[in-house]
Amino acid sequence: MLRWVRCARRGESEGGATILPVEQPGREQRLSRWGRAAPCLGLLVLAPLVGEYLNGNTPIQMLPALPFLVPLYGAGALLVREVARRTSGGWPAIFLPAAAYGVIEAGLVDQTMFNPSFEDRDATGATYLPAIGVNVSNAVTYLAGHIVWSVAVPIALVESLVPARRHSPWLGRAGLALTAATYLLGCYLIFAIFADVLRTEHFLASPGQRIGAAVVALALIAAAVAAGRKRQRTAAPAGSVPRPWQLGVGVFVASSVVLARPENWYGVLAALAVVAASCALIMRWSRRPGWDIRHEFALAAGALMTYAWTGFAVTWMFGGADPVRFTGNAIFAASAALFVTIAGRRVFHGQPQSTPVSRT
Repeated sequence: MLRWVRCARRGESEGGATILPVEQPGREQRLSRWGRAAPCLGLLVLAPLVGEYLNGNTPIQMLPALPFLVPLYGAGALLVREVARRTSGGWPAIFLPAAAYGVIEAGLVDQTMFNPSFEDRDATGATYLPAIGVNVSNAVTYLAGHIVWSVAVPIALVESLVPARRHSPWLGRAGLALTAATYLLGCYLIFAIFADVLRTEHFLASPGQRIGAAVVALALIAAAVAAGRKRQRTAAPAGSVPRPWQLGVGVFVASSVVLARPENWYGVLAALAVVAASCALIMRWSRRPGWDIRHEFALAAGALMTYAWTGFAVTWMFGGADPVRFTGNAIFAASAALFVTIAGRRVFHGQPQSTPVSRT
């Protein structure tokens, strides 16, 4: 398989944007076992912390449940990353299997995408489609949450801490197999936990709904593999790129609009329009010469802080005036800000950039 290591040695780029050079030959072998494992362990823990705790879905009182979420969230994010990096597909090859991850979790594991009254919350609203049993507004929220915050943001943040290894696989074949097995175990554990809830609510997704979700997930995975293998490298287009802080603020505003939209068809259309416009701009800018790791970090940091404020909103809507939960929100939000500060110092000041950066 092609590896980003070869691209870096030839001075090629991902989508036209020159990537940072990787370590010299033999550096990977000289890393200690802890040094090789640290990014994997970091992603295993960060994914559930962002995907479940930072956004307020799971309160701080349930922090001891984190080990039970690591196999699903952490191993899932790590598996997505490894598949993408092994096929050299770049971020499109991360977003597609991340979407498959979201469909599997919300459609097959906890089945919240199809449950009309999950945890006694009425999911049949203005955008409910009885024919397939899906509330489109909720589906957009579930998929956006898993694609961006459960998978992409943790991957980008951890990769920013190991810039020399961010385009190469972190696992060998045995590690990849173990990660896949751990992810399947995580799916089973969460399904077993939710089975009691589903039995209490007398709900189980129909065979058609489950088959449909499985087919969509498999199609997304196949598209991700194909995108990686058929990727063509083109010359970088001319033009400038925004400053990293501008990107961070922009994605914070855009993702806040998506999550805070009204739960009707106008809100769904607005969210899809914002997502489409944002993706188009980012894809265009990321192919230009001035794009580098700082811009990717800024995107992830902006999205991360969106979940920091939505955690308080989720707690207010579903947890009431629980002071313990609000204290937990404050702790998680402060931890996210601290992580962004520490990682940002490493990205912006830890080592010199290898390519010129636009000063737009």
